[in-house]
Amino acid sequence: MRIIGGKYKHKRFDVPRTFKARPTTDFAKESLFNILTNVYVDFDDELTALDLFGGTGSIGLEFVSRGCSKVVSVEKDYKHFQFLLKTARELNDRAWIPVHADVFKYIQRSPSKFNIVFADPPYSLDKIKDIPDLVFANDLLEENGLLIVEHGKDNDFSSHPLLIDHRTYGSVNFSFFRKS
Repeated sequence: MRIIGGKYKHKRFDVPRTFKARPTTDFAKESLFNILTNVYVDFDDELTALDLFGGTGSIGLEFVSRGCSKVVSVEKDYKHFQFLLKTARELNDRAWIPVHADVFKYIQRSPSKFNIVFADPPYSLDKIKDIPDLVFANDLLEENGLLIVEHGKDNDFSSHPLLIDHRTYGSVNFSFFRKS
Protein backbone atom coordinates (compact mmCIF):
# COMPACT_ATOMS: atom_id res chain seq x y z
CA MET A 1 0.00 0.00 0.00
CA ARG A 2 1.33 3.43 -0.86
CA ILE A 3 0.34 7.00 -0.15
CA ILE A 4 -0.30 8.78 -3.43
CA GLY A 5 -0.27 12.46 -2.44
CA GLY A 6 0.65 15.04 0.15
CA LYS A 7 3.54 15.21 2.57
CA TYR A 8 3.92 11.40 2.78
CA LYS A 9 3.64 10.86 -0.98
CA HIS A 10 5.30 7.60 -2.12
CA LYS A 11 5.57 6.24 1.45
CA ARG A 12 4.80 2.51 1.45
CA PHE A 13 3.41 0.15 4.08
CA ASP A 14 3.38 -3.64 3.75
CA VAL A 15 -0.13 -4.99 4.30
CA PRO A 16 -0.21 -8.62 5.48
CA ARG A 17 -1.44 -10.96 2.75
CA THR A 18 -3.83 -12.60 5.20
CA PHE A 19 -5.99 -9.46 5.45
CA LYS A 20 -9.62 -9.69 4.39
CA ALA A 21 -9.74 -5.97 3.65
CA ARG A 22 -10.07 -4.81 0.08
CA PRO A 23 -7.96 -1.65 -0.19
CA THR A 24 -9.20 1.05 -2.53
CA THR A 25 -7.21 0.79 -5.76
CA ASP A 26 -4.58 3.46 -6.40
CA PHE A 27 -6.49 4.55 -9.52
CA ALA A 28 -9.76 5.01 -7.61
CA LYS A 29 -8.00 6.62 -4.65
CA GLU A 30 -6.16 9.10 -6.86
CA SER A 31 -9.40 9.92 -8.68
CA LEU A 32 -11.24 10.41 -5.39
CA PHE A 33 -8.66 12.82 -4.02
CA ASN A 34 -8.53 14.72 -7.31
CA ILE A 35 -12.31 15.22 -7.09
CA LEU A 36 -12.10 16.23 -3.44
CA THR A 37 -9.30 18.72 -4.12
CA ASN A 38 -10.74 20.23 -7.29
CA VAL A 39 -14.46 20.23 -6.48
CA TYR A 40 -15.37 19.74 -2.83
CA VAL A 41 -12.74 20.68 -0.23
CA ASP A 42 -9.75 22.92 0.30
CA PHE A 43 -7.06 20.91 2.03
CA ASP A 44 -5.38 24.20 2.97
CA ASP A 45 -8.22 24.72 5.46
CA GLU A 46 -7.99 22.95 8.78
CA LEU A 47 -10.06 19.85 8.02
CA THR A 48 -11.00 16.81 10.08
CA ALA A 49 -11.95 13.43 8.69
CA LEU A 50 -13.62 10.27 9.93
CA ASP A 51 -12.61 7.05 8.14
CA LEU A 52 -15.25 4.39 8.79
CA PHE A 53 -14.24 0.76 8.16
CA GLY A 54 -10.56 1.78 8.29
CA GLY A 55 -9.28 -1.55 6.93
CA THR A 56 -5.65 -1.08 5.90
CA GLY A 57 -5.70 2.64 6.71
CA SER A 58 -5.16 3.61 3.09
CA ILE A 59 -7.78 6.38 2.97
CA GLY A 60 -7.10 7.67 6.48
CA LEU A 61 -3.41 7.96 5.64
CA GLU A 62 -4.23 9.95 2.50
CA PHE A 63 -6.25 12.42 4.59
CA VAL A 64 -3.37 12.77 7.08
CA SER A 65 -0.83 13.16 4.27
CA ARG A 66 -2.88 15.96 2.73
CA GLY A 67 -2.88 17.95 5.95
CA CYS A 68 -6.05 17.08 7.86
CA SER A 69 -5.53 18.13 11.48
CA LYS A 70 -7.42 15.10 12.82
CA VAL A 71 -8.26 11.80 11.15
CA VAL A 72 -10.08 9.09 13.10
CA SER A 73 -9.98 5.63 11.49
CA VAL A 74 -12.52 3.21 12.98
CA GLU A 75 -11.90 -0.51 12.51
CA LYS A 76 -13.66 -3.44 14.20
CA ASP A 77 -11.38 -6.32 13.13
CA TYR A 78 -8.69 -6.66 15.80
CA LYS A 79 -5.90 -7.74 13.41
CA HIS A 80 -6.62 -4.83 11.11
CA PHE A 81 -6.73 -2.46 14.08
CA GLN A 82 -3.35 -3.77 15.25
CA PHE A 83 -1.98 -3.06 11.77
CA LEU A 84 -3.38 0.48 11.96
CA LEU A 85 -1.66 0.99 15.32
CA LYS A 86 1.66 -0.36 13.97
CA THR A 87 1.38 1.93 10.94
CA ALA A 88 0.49 4.92 13.15
CA ARG A 89 3.60 4.30 15.26
CA GLU A 90 5.76 4.14 12.11
CA LEU A 91 4.23 7.33 10.74
CA ASN A 92 4.44 9.12 14.10
CA ASP A 93 1.84 11.73 13.13
CA ARG A 94 -0.47 12.74 15.96
CA ALA A 95 -3.20 13.73 13.51
CA TRP A 96 -4.05 10.07 12.83
CA ILE A 97 -6.09 8.30 15.50
CA PRO A 98 -6.97 4.61 14.95
CA VAL A 99 -9.95 3.46 17.02
CA HIS A 100 -10.93 -0.16 17.68
CA ALA A 101 -14.73 -0.15 17.57
CA ASP A 102 -17.83 -1.28 15.74
CA VAL A 103 -18.58 1.44 13.18
CA PHE A 104 -22.32 1.49 13.87
CA LYS A 105 -21.80 1.93 17.61
CA TYR A 106 -19.15 4.59 16.99
CA ILE A 107 -21.53 6.54 14.74
CA GLN A 108 -24.06 6.67 17.60
CA ARG A 109 -21.59 7.91 20.21
CA SER A 110 -18.95 9.91 18.36
CA PRO A 111 -17.85 12.84 20.52
CA SER A 112 -16.83 14.87 17.46
CA LYS A 113 -18.13 16.28 14.21
CA PHE A 114 -16.04 16.11 11.05
CA ASN A 115 -15.65 18.00 7.79
CA ILE A 116 -15.43 14.73 5.85
CA VAL A 117 -16.78 11.28 6.65
CA PHE A 118 -15.54 8.49 4.40
CA ALA A 119 -17.11 5.03 4.64
CA ASP A 120 -15.67 2.00 2.83
CA PRO A 121 -17.69 -0.92 4.18
CA PRO A 122 -17.48 -4.43 2.79
CA TYR A 123 -19.46 -4.27 -0.45
CA SER A 124 -21.64 -7.16 0.74
CA LEU A 125 -22.62 -5.46 4.01
CA ASP A 126 -26.41 -5.48 4.43
CA LYS A 127 -26.44 -2.16 6.28
CA ILE A 128 -24.52 -0.23 3.61
CA LYS A 129 -27.73 1.46 2.46
CA ASP A 130 -28.27 2.78 6.01
CA ILE A 131 -24.92 4.55 6.35
CA PRO A 132 -25.91 7.96 4.90
CA ASP A 133 -29.02 8.20 7.08
CA LEU A 134 -27.10 7.13 10.19
CA VAL A 135 -24.32 9.66 9.60
CA PHE A 136 -26.81 12.51 9.12
CA ALA A 137 -29.16 11.40 11.92
CA ASN A 138 -26.25 11.31 14.37
CA ASP A 139 -25.00 14.74 13.26
CA LEU A 140 -21.44 13.62 12.46
CA LEU A 141 -20.75 16.33 9.89
CA GLU A 142 -19.80 19.94 10.40
CA GLU A 143 -21.79 22.53 8.45
CA ASN A 144 -21.24 21.88 4.71
CA GLY A 145 -19.56 18.60 5.62
CA LEU A 146 -19.21 15.86 3.04
CA LEU A 147 -20.01 12.16 3.30
CA ILE A 148 -18.45 9.77 0.80
CA VAL A 149 -19.52 6.13 0.63
CA GLU A 150 -17.42 3.70 -1.37
CA HIS A 151 -19.49 0.80 -2.68
CA GLY A 152 -19.92 -1.76 -5.40
CA LYS A 153 -22.21 -1.61 -8.42
CA ASP A 154 -25.04 -3.40 -6.59
CA ASN A 155 -25.66 -0.42 -4.31
CA ASP A 156 -27.68 2.45 -5.72
CA PHE A 157 -28.08 5.70 -3.78
CA SER A 158 -29.56 7.68 -6.70
CA SER A 159 -32.86 8.25 -4.92
CA HIS A 160 -31.28 9.46 -1.66
CA PRO A 161 -32.31 13.10 -1.12
CA LEU A 162 -28.83 14.18 0.04
CA LEU A 163 -26.86 12.58 -2.81
CA ILE A 164 -24.95 15.26 -4.74
CA ASP A 165 -22.60 13.22 -6.94
CA HIS A 166 -21.72 9.70 -8.01
CA ARG A 167 -18.51 8.53 -9.68
CA THR A 168 -17.47 5.10 -10.96
CA TYR A 169 -13.90 3.86 -11.46
CA GLY A 170 -13.95 0.26 -12.66
CA SER A 171 -15.67 -1.75 -9.93
CA VAL A 172 -15.34 1.08 -7.39
CA ASN A 173 -18.22 3.53 -6.88
CA PHE A 174 -18.15 6.69 -4.80
CA SER A 175 -21.40 8.36 -3.74
CA PHE A 176 -21.13 11.87 -2.30
CA PHE A 177 -23.69 13.31 0.12
CA ARG A 178 -24.14 16.74 1.67
CA LYS A 179 -26.90 18.47 3.59
CA SER A 180 -28.35 21.42 1.69
